[in-house]
Amino acid sequence: MQPSRHDQKLEFILRTAARIFAEKSYHSTSMRDISRATNVSLAGLYHYCRSKEELLFLIQDNCFGRVLERLEKQLADVADPLAKLTLFIENHLSFFAANMAEMKVLSHEAESLRGDLHAHVSTRKDKYTKLARKILQEVQDSRDNPRPIDLTVATYALFGMMNWIYNWYDPHGKLKVHDLAQHVTQLFLGGFAPGCLLETAMPRQTENLSIWSHGLNG
Repeated sequence: MQPSRHDQKLEFILRTAARIFAEKSYHSTSMRDISRATNVSLAGLYHYCRSKEELLFLIQDNCFGRVLERLEKQLADVADPLAKLTLFIENHLSFFAANMAEMKVLSHEAESLRGDLHAHVSTRKDKYTKLARKILQEVQDSRDNPRPIDLTVATYALFGMMNWIYNWYDPHGKLKVHDLAQHVTQLFLGGFAPGCLLETAMPRQTENLSIWSHGLNG
């Protein structure tokens, strides 16, 4: 069904707001900035949303909703854990590359929402994170690994690899997103130097590495 004129206009406002939030940060952006960029009066903006915070909420909620919906459809008939992980990484990076500004806002402005809006987005985020962890658990259970990796470390290390691409990846450059996903999957599963595992435990650091001479309570 063709989206209504209202929905098309709201999408334009959200897309523009996401770009400005990504460039300037949410807290450094005013509704006047968005008004000027969209050529929509302030009164017109408030017809589509009640506040700048609601704009941020709609961007984040839409992002998590779309990426989750697409992923769940792709995983529906897949049983193999490695195939699930490959699809998870491909889906995340493809969506990220197609929505760089929005995903940067999602990564950087996670704590800018408050109250019920924050709780709603956090619920979606938790669902997505738990799905990633579940897939990694399945992969780990399917392997005979005498030194399993902590799943919390693995989950957030994976998101760290994927969410940082906005700093360097050009979706219009030579490296296509499918190839990027393959490299990230291979790097995550096999490491940068396969076979070069730590044979001994790393020594514990006892040196105080704080840049301050005295502790916070000193």
